Amino acid sequence: MRVLVVGSGAREHALCWAIAGSPLLTQLWCAPGNPGISAVAETLAIPALDLPALVDFARSHQIDLVVGGAEAPLVAGLADAMASAGISCLGPSAAAAQLEASKGFTKDIADAAGVPTAAWEQFDDAESAHDFVRRRGAPIVVKADGLAAGKGVVVAQTVAEAEAAISTMMAPGTFGGAGARLVIEECLQGEEVSVFALCDGTDALLLGAAQDHKRLNEGDRGPNTGGMGAVVPPPGLTPALAQVVMDRIIRPVLVEMARRGTAYRGFLYAGLMLTTEGPKLLEFNVRFGDPECQALLPLLKSDLLTAMLAACEGGLDRLDVRWRSEASVAVVLATRGYPGTVQRGGVIGNLDQAAQVPGVQIFHAATALQQGKLIANGGRVLTVSALGADLAQARDRAYQAIDRIDWPDGLCRRDIGWRAMTLAAQMPPASE
Repeated sequence: MRVLVVGSGAREHALCWAIAGSPLLTQLWCAPGNPGISAVAETLAIPALDLPALVDFARSHQIDLVVGGAEAPLVAGLADAMASAGISCLGPSAAAAQLEASKGFTKDIADAAGVPTAAWEQFDDAESAHDFVRRRGAPIVVKADGLAAGKGVVVAQTVAEAEAAISTMMAPGTFGGAGARLVIEECLQGEEVSVFALCDGTDALLLGAAQDHKRLNEGDRGPNTGGMGAVVPPPGLTPALAQVVMDRIIRPVLVEMARRGTAYRGFLYAGLMLTTEGPKLLEFNVRFGDPECQALLPLLKSDLLTAMLAACEGGLDRLDVRWRSEASVAVVLATRGYPGTVQRGGVIGNLDQAAQVPGVQIFHAATALQQGKLIANGGRVLTVSALGADLAQARDRAYQAIDRIDWPDGLCRRDIGWRAMTLAAQMPPASE
C-alpha cells in the first residue's frame, strides 16, 4: 500500500513509525512532517490545510490510503476532499468532525444518544455566562466551543476564576473565534482517562486507554496545555469498565451519528471522568490523542495499517488487535514559555544517546533543521516514550533518556504518572 499521513506533530511521528513496520506498506509519505518523521517516511512541503495540493499529490502518486493525523485538516474537510477524488481516507467527514470542532454539538449528540455527561449550558454572550456562574457557583468548567489547541478549557475553582475565563475566552482574537460561544458545565469528580476506539461508521474497536497530564506544572497545577505526558495503563479503568465505555458511550454515539447521516469513521478519542456513578463523557476528539498516541502505539503488537484498512473498508468485528503487557510512559519536552510565547531556535543535541536507553522511542513534534542542526521550532517539541515492566520502570527509563538530551531551553514535568502510581500503591494485593 502507498500511504500518506497528514500532520507534523509527535502524534503523526508515532503513526508513521507504527505504519512503517507494516508488511502491507510499499511507500509512506507525510505532509508536511518534521525531521524525526523523515527517518521513517518521505516528508512533503505541503501544508496540512492545503487540501487541493494534498488531493493532487494523492492522485498523482496513486495513494491507497490517506490518514488524517491532526484535527484541523479533518475539520476543514480532508476526508470529504479525498472522497470526492475517489481516494480512501481514515478520518471523519467535516460534518462528523464537529464532535471535536464544537463542544455544544458534542453535548447535543451525547444527550440524544443517552450518553452520561456533565450537566451543561451554552452561551453566546458574556453577560449571560457571567450570570450563570454567579448563580451556580464553583467549582465549574468553562470551555471554548471551538478548536483551541487543547487550551480552551478552564476548571475554575472559584467564581472569580470562572468569570476571568469567560472574559478571556470571549475576547476577540483569543482563540481565533473559537471562544465566541462557550459551554459551561458542572465539575465532575474522579479520575480522568482517555479511551480510544477505531470506528468504521457502524462498529467500533477498542484501541486502548491512557491518562493524560494536561497541566503545565507538577502536581497538576498551572495552565492547561495540549498535554505534558501520558501513561498506560490509566488508573481505575478495568477491562470491565472499558467495555461499559464502549457499550454506553462510544457505540450509542456511532448510532446517533449514523442516524443523522454523518456516519463516523476513523479514530475516536473519548475524554472521560470515572465518577462514583460510572464513566461520564467530558469531550470527544476526532483523532488519536497527543501525547497519548505516543504512549500507546509502542505497546501495539498487531499491524496498525491492517486495522486502519478495516476501519475504511469494514471488517473491524473480525479484527484481533494485540498489545504488549508492559506499561508505557510518555513525557513531553516543551520550550520554556509554553503554553505562552516561546523562543524558537534552541539547538537540541544528544538524541541518539538518549534513544539508547532500553525501551525508549523519541518522537518529534516542533523540530526543524537549521544549518544541519536540530532546533526547537515551537511549544511542544519532543515526546520521550518508554516501556517498562511497570509504570515505575517505564518512568525511570523516560527520565534517564531525557537527562541525556542536551537542550538548555527545554522543560518537562518530572512527575508524569504520579497519580497512577500513587493509586496503584494504595490498591490491595490481588490475593486480597
